[in-house]
Amino acid sequence: MTAYTQPIYVAAIFFAILVFMLFIPWLIYTYRKYNHLPLSTTFITFSFIFYFLSALFLVLLPLPEIRDTCSLQKSDTQHFSLVPFQFVANTFENSGIVLTQPGTYMQLFKQPSFYQAFFNFLLLMPFGIYLRYFFQEKKYWKKALGFTFVLTLFYEITQVTGIYGIYNCAYRIFDVDDLMLNTSGGVLGFFIAPAVLALFPSKQKVKEKADKLLAHDEVKKMSVLLAIIIDLFICKIVIRIVLDMSNVNEVSEFVASTIALFVMFFIIPLHWSGHTVGTKIMRFRYDSKVCRTETNKRLFKRFGAIYAMYFITVIASTLNNMEVPMDSPYYKSSVFLTLGTWIIFVTLTIVLFSHVMLVVFGKEKRRFYFDEASDLYTTRKK
Repeated sequence: MTAYTQPIYVAAIFFAILVFMLFIPWLIYTYRKYNHLPLSTTFITFSFIFYFLSALFLVLLPLPEIRDTCSLQKSDTQHFSLVPFQFVANTFENSGIVLTQPGTYMQLFKQPSFYQAFFNFLLLMPFGIYLRYFFQEKKYWKKALGFTFVLTLFYEITQVTGIYGIYNCAYRIFDVDDLMLNTSGGVLGFFIAPAVLALFPSKQKVKEKADKLLAHDEVKKMSVLLAIIIDLFICKIVIRIVLDMSNVNEVSEFVASTIALFVMFFIIPLHWSGHTVGTKIMRFRYDSKVCRTETNKRLFKRFGAIYAMYFITVIASTLNNMEVPMDSPYYKSSVFLTLGTWIIFVTLTIVLFSHVMLVVFGKEKRRFYFDEASDLYTTRKK
């Protein structure tokens, strides 16, 4: 059983790493496409990634300890098994099963070749279920057959080539029975998929909800949060590039940050119909619902609200990093000042985090403080 559990354990580790790397891009993609996070789509997509990794590692692991696998094998070692249904003969050979005696049938479940064939049959059954979710209709079963066969052929070729030359000899054989069993399991999974997929909303229902949100011109708060994260990330990159090209000091970093924030949150939306780079990616823009002149004034207020938070953190960081000699008459004052600024910084962080959580996940229709202060509204209308 370790031969099956160990690859799944390794797959779980790789899956956790991929989730960490892909979750924010996935949020951006789903909110850009649907304007909300469909939990069913998210679960199916990430479970498919985990399943695919598990299937791949079940096929490849455990790996040989050395690359020279030829030295571990006899000269007459066969790397191909091209006789169909050989697993049937292997199962009944010396098994004690007599077809005319039903009492001997239980011996079938004690045969290693039976278990290997059974697990090969099950290996790509989930793949067929995922294909049914993506293709939706039963009439595409031939495509599912083709995709499943290509995938299992990829597995077999990967094994017989020693992972494409990494090992100088195959460490597992190319088995035509595996091709048949994997493909059959995938096709069966495609046909029985509706029984499993009935537990999840269909792709059509997810799309209908997205269209409804678009018709009501509703922009989810997570979309707004992702947009400002994108904008701040771009500002950070630009600031770092500018500072790397010049002499870096605290004043130049402060000036560069101020200019970058001013351009990103005021100049760009001022000349881009209320779009920042982030809101353009997330497919919405800012508007005052009054007139263009009023919108421009409120865009400046929004920049001011965002910049105020940055300015406070800069002041707190500067005061916290002040170094006063112990023999200075201002040393005691500096200790209290440092402690006070640290308390203010921690309090501000907690308040800001709580504010974000309440806006994004709260049931009340709150807005982010910078949108509330500027009285700007989000819209998907051009």
